[in-house]
Amino acid sequence: MRDFDYIRPATIPDAIAAAAEPGSAYLAGGTNLLDLMKGGITSPERIVDITRLPELNRIERLDDGGLRIGALVRNADLAHDAAFAKAYPAVAEALLSGASAQLRNAATVGGNLLQRTRCSYFHDTASACNKREPGAGCDALGGENRLHAVLGWSDACIATHPSDFCVPLVALDAVVEIEGKKGRRHVTLAEFHLLPGETPQRENALEPGDLIVAVRLPAEAASFAANARYLKVRERTSYAFAVVSAAAALVVDGGKIRAARLALGGVAAKPWRARSAEAVLLGADANAATFASAADAALADASPSGDNAFKIELARRIVVRALISALAGTPERMPALPASPFSNIPGARHDA
Repeated sequence: MRDFDYIRPATIPDAIAAAAEPGSAYLAGGTNLLDLMKGGITSPERIVDITRLPELNRIERLDDGGLRIGALVRNADLAHDAAFAKAYPAVAEALLSGASAQLRNAATVGGNLLQRTRCSYFHDTASACNKREPGAGCDALGGENRLHAVLGWSDACIATHPSDFCVPLVALDAVVEIEGKKGRRHVTLAEFHLLPGETPQRENALEPGDLIVAVRLPAEAASFAANARYLKVRERTSYAFAVVSAAAALVVDGGKIRAARLALGGVAAKPWRARSAEAVLLGADANAATFASAADAALADASPSGDNAFKIELARRIVVRALISALAGTPERMPALPASPFSNIPGARHDA
């Protein structure tokens, strides 16, 4: 790790001014950034520590019924907020399925949105990687790529986004609140992360100096609380990123689906909102046949980027499983093994 300057500003404007300088990086929980620095994958010249900035660690209920989550709220604190878990159970389940308890105690909401890919070629500085070094090529193409993208990938990059948290958030129309040199703006999470195209090094909508200050959930997001689940298939029981995951949320009345939200993780460079599948679900009978049709629609544009054709069928199955689980109803207790399709519940109560 090379030497760097360390700055701890007292105000948001001072932080933005400091981070706008080339070679700067924000530091919050540090669970991803410090790993990348130690591996020589990124080498910022200036670290802007934002952990002491005021008012970024609050969970606020808004007058319009929505929720505003400060960027420095810790993942564990949010997941264990009883009111939050009761209103947004799929989001809490996703949070508790990510990383280890120790990491969740350090990681922050804003940092979770900015996680870098777990692609092994990105993390191996001896490998060609367009995301790490534009124009270098992509050794993942033709390499060991069974866990890489099946949706939205390009010849320049086939990496996936690793977040669990972002999958139900994008399904529930979360909005990212950003403060920058030109003031404050709001970007939907669906538009925040970018597909690789020819510029995989550009991963999100942030401009130099931009600071995520909060994530907002609209009032409507809580209307899915009774029928919402997040399921995740991983290669080992604990502390593993998703091979594929799905967040499903339904409003069902008289056997008909009155509203539906669906998103997938582990399949693309961004959390993948499956709007075509939602269109299949809306107004249809809530049954296995409808869910299978929705899964087909969700994966209709999928194609292997290497040795990963199995992920397409796996994603179809996890979508159906997530929808069936959502229809069965949100369990009173958070599963002992959150987000696992193999969990048979007993765990902590949502409102405990």
